[in-house]
Amino acid sequence: MQVLVTGGLGFIGGHIAAAQLEAGHAVRVLDNRDPFYDLRLKDATAAHLRDLAANGSGNLEVISGDVRDLSQVEAACSDVDLVYHHAAKAGVRPSVDDPRTYHEVNVTGTLNLLETLRAEDPVRIILASSSSVYGGDQDLLPFAETDPTVPISPYGSTKLAGDRYGLTYADVYDLPVVVLRYFTVYGPRMRPNMAISNFVSRAFAGAPLQIYGDGSQSRDFTYVEDVVGVNRRLATTDKADGRVLNIGSGDRITIARLAAVIRDAIDPQIEIEHREGFAIDAPHTRADTSLAASLLGYRPSYSIREGVEAFIAWYAAHRDWYGPLVYDSA
Repeated sequence: MQVLVTGGLGFIGGHIAAAQLEAGHAVRVLDNRDPFYDLRLKDATAAHLRDLAANGSGNLEVISGDVRDLSQVEAACSDVDLVYHHAAKAGVRPSVDDPRTYHEVNVTGTLNLLETLRAEDPVRIILASSSSVYGGDQDLLPFAETDPTVPISPYGSTKLAGDRYGLTYADVYDLPVVVLRYFTVYGPRMRPNMAISNFVSRAFAGAPLQIYGDGSQSRDFTYVEDVVGVNRRLATTDKADGRVLNIGSGDRITIARLAAVIRDAIDPQIEIEHREGFAIDAPHTRADTSLAASLLGYRPSYSIREGVEAFIAWYAAHRDWYGPLVYDSA
């Protein structure tokens, strides 16, 4: 099977590309190496993928290209069977200052891909969306796929436009599209500016953990292996074609509690500081994953506490290169 992973040198895309290589598939990665976060992470992901391919776990092709460039998208989509679209401009807060770029990457880039794939015959197209599409109405928790989508950031708006395009192309052009709305994914090689990597890196460095706001905001954190698992399942079933699915842990934790759990696991003497919060951040998220469970048998295998423990263990084993990278960005 020829697999295309856009954004395949990024965090989630890199894990999916690795899983497809391990399954013995030919994997083509399209990535523009956006320096939104330290490019050493993309270098590490590329090296990991090359090692897998060199050890006989499938064939790897890495294309340096941008989803905003239609000709590059067309070249990357040639003769593909399975497409994982994870190329995106990430980050809620930075989108406030640069909404046009976010639109160009997340909306126009998605449209370029879908329009190109109309001329191909893919088995399935999986589009990565986000819990940010739901906005900040805490009365709706846990968010279900049928709940109103009222994003409160340019980022959330662009992700909603992308997932609506995906379902429209499924309906109008009969493309086998599945949209996955991820809830705060974390794990090895995660983005340095995420709360968990920030807290863990500061705790290992003996620095105070920094919470933006009073810490009462809560998140449904999803361990990356659970995300990889559902993407792997979608390679072999059409039960979710034309649907949008929430992918989360189904649980949530306050940021204050998360900081305390991480601090206590590493060094209980470390202080926790508070800084001014951001109005653009949704106060709470939590996923209703019952639809993914009924269609795909999705059951998250990591609780938030178990996932944090797994990430701390991974961080400790890879601190020599990942540690300074994350702490520098905190």
